[in-house]
Amino acid sequence: MILATNDDGIGSPGLRHLVEALREIDDVWVVAPDAERSGVGMAITIDRPLRAKPAGSQAFAVDGTPVDCVDLAVGELLPSRPNLVVSGINLGQNVGHDVHFSGTVAAARKGTFLGLASIAFSVVHGDPWQFDTAATIARRIAKMTLDNGLPEGVLLNVNIPNVAMSDLRGIRVVPQDLGPYDTHVLTRRDKLGRPYHWIGGKRLDSPNRAETDVGVVSEGYVTITPLQPDMTAYDLVPEVTRWSLDL
Repeated sequence: MILATNDDGIGSPGLRHLVEALREIDDVWVVAPDAERSGVGMAITIDRPLRAKPAGSQAFAVDGTPVDCVDLAVGELLPSRPNLVVSGINLGQNVGHDVHFSGTVAAARKGTFLGLASIAFSVVHGDPWQFDTAATIARRIAKMTLDNGLPEGVLLNVNIPNVAMSDLRGIRVVPQDLGPYDTHVLTRRDKLGRPYHWIGGKRLDSPNRAETDVGVVSEGYVTITPLQPDMTAYDLVPEVTRWSLDL
C-alpha cells in the first residue's frame, strides 16, 4: 500500500496524475490537505483538533498541513502501515534551499520519521504542465524504491523537468545545491497609511551549481537527491567540545 499526499491540496492535478500512475503498481490511499499549504515546511497543528473528510474512494481531505496528513494517515486513517509515502507531484521544483521550506518535502520527511520509505516529487514550472512525463518518472522511481528499499531516515527528493518524455536527457543522482536565497522586502502602505510587507528573495549562486540539483534539472535531467534529517555538523563536534564549556 502507498500513501499519497502533497502541499498543493487534494484537488491538485499533480496529485491526481501521481495517484493514477502509482495505482498501476500498488494500492494507493490519499490523505492530503483540503486546500493549498505550500511553503509551510514541517509545521504541525497542535492548537486545535484536525478534521478529515472523505474525498472519494480511499481518500481524505484534512484541514491541516502536509505533515499533519502523514501523521493522521499512519496513526488513524489507513487500514495498515504503508510500504511507501509519496508526496507531490508538486507544481514547481523543490531544489536547493527550497527543501527547508517545502511542504512537499516535509511530508516525505515526516514519513522517514515514522520509519517509512518516502519520496517527494516535483515538476519544474512550465506552461503547459507535462504531468504525463512527471507521472511516468514518479511511477518508475516509486517501483525501484519499493523493490530496493531505502536506508532508515533517508528520503528521495525528485525533480522532473517540464518537458515531453522524449526530451528528457536522463536521470542523475546529485547533491542538494547550497546556494541560499538573499532577502528582499517590498513595503507598501494601505489606504489608512499603515505599512505592510511582502518578503522574498532570489537564489544566490553557488560554486558547484552545474553539479547540483539546481543546475542539473535546468539542463533537462531528472534529479534524485537523497536527503537525511540529521543536520549535525559532525566535523565541528570535536572543535566545539574543546571550547570552555565548564559551568
